[in-house]
Amino acid sequence: MDELDLDLVAALQYAPRAPSSALAEVLDSSPSTVGRRLQRLQSSGQLRVVGQLDWSLVSDAHPRHMWLHAESGRAVEVARRLARMPETQLVALSSGRADIYCVVHPAERARAAELLTTEIPSVEGVRGTQSDLVLRPVTRADAWTLDRLPLGRLEALRPYRTHVPEPDEGAVASGPLSDDEIAVVGVLHADARVGSGDVARELGVSQSTAYRLVQSLLERGVVRPRVEVEPERLGMHLEVILSLTVRPGAIAHVAEKLSAHPSARYVSVVAGEVSLIHHGAFRDERELGRFITEDLAALPGIADVRSSVLLEVLRRYWIDRDKGLLGEARLPFTSRGGGR
Repeated sequence: MDELDLDLVAALQYAPRAPSSALAEVLDSSPSTVGRRLQRLQSSGQLRVVGQLDWSLVSDAHPRHMWLHAESGRAVEVARRLARMPETQLVALSSGRADIYCVVHPAERARAAELLTTEIPSVEGVRGTQSDLVLRPVTRADAWTLDRLPLGRLEALRPYRTHVPEPDEGAVASGPLSDDEIAVVGVLHADARVGSGDVARELGVSQSTAYRLVQSLLERGVVRPRVEVEPERLGMHLEVILSLTVRPGAIAHVAEKLSAHPSARYVSVVAGEVSLIHHGAFRDERELGRFITEDLAALPGIADVRSSVLLEVLRRYWIDRDKGLLGEARLPFTSRGGGR
């Protein structure tokens, strides 16, 4: 990606559904140039704007961070098998804490025990597993942005940003979604930039109905538009999962500070061997070193830090990866609404 591509990514991260005309104003370019750039990035598999689904649409269970040890020489083979399982959201080869790092999201709470204790450990080549239960996410991948464009330049995109309520604001309705809403969820999950006209044609409804459905799902936080791109293509050559043991009274404070750090792709409070998981993207080893020895060192209450460097990501957010290029976005399971 060149400089204009990177600026375009940063603008899309700020307002994923902004039209090309607004993006062009921010980037001091023409709408046709921006449109061509975006089309090229999408068609080549470098970038996609997808709809991140609220957990209630996926399962009544919380995800698990899972660490797997493979038999000698079989890590790649095991990782590929895991990436074919519908309940593995993220699969990566890693060094450090384990050979393979996964994020596993059971299709339902009742599936968790069998999946974690029988199905995954029985995958040929797996030697051992350990998992941490996500209690709550502090920040998610849709909040991670490139620090390239000052807020003043992004002002033209402000009208196209959708306010997404946080969980404590009652973001997602507890009742089940209608059939039309579920259909729109599927469309937005694959392409979160889709317009109401395309949704109307897909569903066979009026454009006004399609607009109302799309806006409702976005404003309630049922679907959160997210730019999906491998960090390495943005100059972030080091992805690291940091597992932190934190004194209980300091967990909330440390989690809040970590979530505000520019490296934070995902931060969650977990139950297991550690207290917090920080999934960070860094430009290089020097930047990671500063984060560990300066930023983490300044936070009181951290007792232990374990680092796992991601070597190759095979799947992220249920989208397969091949040398950093993205496959098709597919719904992970049957949409749930408020209950199965």
